Amino acid sequence: MTAVLVAAGAFLMTLIGGWVAQRTGDRRHLVLGFAAGLMLGVVAFDLLPEALRQAPEEVHGVPQALLMFAAGFLTIHIVERAVAIHRGHEEEYAEHSHGHRPSHDRSTEQDRSSVQGRGHNHGHAHGRSRSDAERHQGVGLTAAMALVGHSVMDGFAIGAAFQAGTTVGTVVAIAVVAHDFADGFNTYTITRLYGNNKRRALALLAADALAPVTGAAITLLFTISEHLLGLYLGFFAGFLLYLATSDILPEAHSPHPSRTTLLCTLGGVGFMWLVIGFAS
Repeated sequence: MTAVLVAAGAFLMTLIGGWVAQRTGDRRHLVLGFAAGLMLGVVAFDLLPEALRQAPEEVHGVPQALLMFAAGFLTIHIVERAVAIHRGHEEEYAEHSHGHRPSHDRSTEQDRSSVQGRGHNHGHAHGRSRSDAERHQGVGLTAAMALVGHSVMDGFAIGAAFQAGTTVGTVVAIAVVAHDFADGFNTYTITRLYGNNKRRALALLAADALAPVTGAAITLLFTISEHLLGLYLGFFAGFLLYLATSDILPEAHSPHPSRTTLLCTLGGVGFMWLVIGFAS
């Protein structure tokens, strides 16, 4: 039951992330940088050590927990590439590489984030058929649903971690709750980016917020063996590491490459080190 109550915190943080996606100014990169640091810290200082303790058996000279770590990293990479979830980042990098932005993109980052979905469709309306536009929107919906599925795994991770112990459960919960801010932010932003209306974006945001509670509740139905738990923690560590390094950090740095963002990331890593040290 503790895991479900903690997952309610993830529910609230996801909604806050979606709200900030609508209201954020030019400081969101600092919050995302700190969230990425939290995720890196929990992977390095807690998830991997705990996974290695619980699943140390080797396969061809490599601990099973580390094999699952690599599997988790590659799984989310394959899923994200399949649904083109990185398209927004790639377009940002392309703009930077050309050394200028098109005239219609010279508004502030706040204006860009709030109208990007509408502006994108409007700018290409004459060159794209209705079916093409619907397929384009479908990519955004698929990407957002992938994030919802990931949030179910977040809740499952909280429940599984509390089965491993209060200390593990606490630090995983902190990392997941912090990360779910970015989940909510990204779910709303990606849905709108691909031309979907605000109602769809809010519906997917609500689904994303409920997902961690659902995942945590599932773990109340059964107890996970120590070995399987170690394998799962390794898998989830790879999952988190990929999100931190491939999604959150690029999103934090691409609009505003700054020392302050980097310091926030370092602060997140240091914070998790202190939390895990005091909890041990």
